[in-house]
Amino acid sequence: MSMFKSWEVKVKKTAKKRTTNIFTTMSVAHVDEEVVVDSQSFHVEKIFSNGDIYIGQWVSENCPHGDGKYLWSDGCMYFGEWFKGRANGRGKFSWPSGASYEGEFRNCYMDGEGTFIGALNDTYKGSWAMNMKHGKGSMSYANGDHYEGEWRKGLQDGNGTYQWNSGHQYIGQWRKGKMSGNGTMIWTNGKRYEGCWEGGFPKGNGTFRWDDGSFYVGVWGKDPKEQHAKFHPSSSPVSHDDWDPHELFSFETSESVIYEAEDLSVFPSDKIFGWFSSDQKLQKQPIRRNSKNENQGRRQSVDGRISNGEALVSQGVDNGHILGLGIDLQPADRQGTAIYKGHKNYELMLNLQLGIRHSVGKATPIKSLGLKPTAFDAKEKTWTKFPPEGSKHTPPHQSCDFKFKDYCPLVFRKLRNLFNVDPADYMLSICGSEALRELSSPGKSGSFFYMTNDDKYMIKTIKKSEVKVLKRMLPAYFEHMQSFDNTLITKFFGLHCVKLNGSSQKKVRFVIMGNVFCTEVPINRRFDLKGSSHGRITDKPETEIDANTTLKDLDLNFIFRLQKDWFQEFSRQVDRDCQFLEQERIMDYSLLVGISVRESNQDLSADEGDLSGRDTPTGNTEPDSSETSPRDSSADTDASLNPTGWDPVTLGINMPARVELAVRSHETQLVGEPTGEFYDVVLFFGIIDILQDYDISKKLEHAYKAFQYDPTSISAVDPIQYSKRFRDFIYSVFKEDS
Repeated sequence: MSMFKSWEVKVKKTAKKRTTNIFTTMSVAHVDEEVVVDSQSFHVEKIFSNGDIYIGQWVSENCPHGDGKYLWSDGCMYFGEWFKGRANGRGKFSWPSGASYEGEFRNCYMDGEGTFIGALNDTYKGSWAMNMKHGKGSMSYANGDHYEGEWRKGLQDGNGTYQWNSGHQYIGQWRKGKMSGNGTMIWTNGKRYEGCWEGGFPKGNGTFRWDDGSFYVGVWGKDPKEQHAKFHPSSSPVSHDDWDPHELFSFETSESVIYEAEDLSVFPSDKIFGWFSSDQKLQKQPIRRNSKNENQGRRQSVDGRISNGEALVSQGVDNGHILGLGIDLQPADRQGTAIYKGHKNYELMLNLQLGIRHSVGKATPIKSLGLKPTAFDAKEKTWTKFPPEGSKHTPPHQSCDFKFKDYCPLVFRKLRNLFNVDPADYMLSICGSEALRELSSPGKSGSFFYMTNDDKYMIKTIKKSEVKVLKRMLPAYFEHMQSFDNTLITKFFGLHCVKLNGSSQKKVRFVIMGNVFCTEVPINRRFDLKGSSHGRITDKPETEIDANTTLKDLDLNFIFRLQKDWFQEFSRQVDRDCQFLEQERIMDYSLLVGISVRESNQDLSADEGDLSGRDTPTGNTEPDSSETSPRDSSADTDASLNPTGWDPVTLGINMPARVELAVRSHETQLVGEPTGEFYDVVLFFGIIDILQDYDISKKLEHAYKAFQYDPTSISAVDPIQYSKRFRDFIYSVFKEDS
């Protein structure tokens, strides 16, 4: 006890030294003590059990309101204005690294005008929205580069000027952090390019000039086949006709790399406050069925408010925690660990990136989707050697000697075209300067998963047997993808193998897939649903479940309700997809579902415009309101559904829906009973894990488990039975909204 008292005195003294004169004499109160005061607002100094400290104004609702300072035990600090327990108004947040942000806050987010100074002294001054640079602002980088112009979602986007420390300058348009659109690059040696850009390089009509008046004019592009530029000499005695136009890409623009600023892993909105901590856990409200007379026509939105079509009364949400759903809206850490040099799989990822860059980069333009039967041949593949010193067809590299196998390259090239994937964007996502991320643990099959930095693509290591399944079903898969735009089945973009030379001769096979949850909307809950009950519950304690935890069938405690047109299209497509998988003798697949809910004080009204910088849906949409139907999902004119320019709604992507809370009468009940309590959500879903056929190992697994458990409860069953059970379950948890 004496040890704790001495520590407390030391912390109090340190805290008092850090305070400014806005704080009067404080009274010390631990979180489990009650402070009795006459006024509604008073000054306190609180020391929380986790070591955090708060000094400032406090209100009787047991939270800060006014001016105050919060010091986290990890060294982070916020000093500024508070509103009902959250950082709102002017304030300053500092990190232990020395980085700091000073400016406007909204609901704990850096939002408004503000200045960020990084640990390496890179400085941004300008507009922010939801922790991201958004609007007009200037950035001075640690290496001496400088950008001034427009930003969107944390990247240069719009009109802007970038000045390199070498003196080079670009003035023009930007798109997602790259020079794209019309712009002018001026080099210190007098050279300049004026014209079209795409992805950071000249592409399209443009003119390259020397300061003596000589110039090349025409169409530019990295691919020699698409570049046609004509040289026009000047009267100068200096001749430039021996200059190769492709030097513009290999030399000139290579000197103009955009510097990467400090990447923050923790934002003010990620921090937990002492009054929300685990020693003050929120009590879940008991589930209450709505009385027909009392609550007829009333519904509950995702922020916990009850609506009768008129006024909204706030209830059911406490500190970002939706009580009825049991979902915490606090953002989870980003999944995965970045693979940098020194990581055990660094060379393997480098080999994969080198192989894909070579494979995709040499692709020829696709004129049609017609494919010859030979393109699907199981033996159709190309091997490429990648010696470290380079070869006639491959560049030198810093990895080990390896071979790269590209399975059915023409088929996957056609598939990428069918999925509207631009080859340059594809290579940039997988092979760009940003590191891939390895997800924390392998799947049940022992496969490892990797994610691209932009979250667009998942890279999964697979077994030789799974490669055989995918090659076998590839013709039917291609036909299915071509026939149904709204298919929910996983999109495959490539199938590859890396073989390390030397004594190990190790082979690692990869498949590249689309990420179902590639969205800027936060996914608050995710479920992997198969329709079986044996082992289909998470083994994590409730305190460790967060937004990144994938829950299972027996964890699901609500029913999804889709608007009529969408439900009909959903039912049709599930039937089509399951019929395809059944015909291909596939089983053990699942429906991956992501749920996004919104907290009321994060909503943006249409009058405010898109201040957040995030394309988010509006909440509280009545089920009979005008919603986009499956047949006109790409329309941008539906203001009731898409008032802020949010991404188009398609089947399984950005789908407005409601969830109805359900309660099980016993632990093994697969689908609970509906309670009549509804919440507005946005859904993302797709059918994944489609490379397991009903082979001898699965037949033996079924026979073994059938002796011990109910045969209908296990995952390993015949594809026909699996398909029927899967659909029956899906239609029991997805319903038409009435």
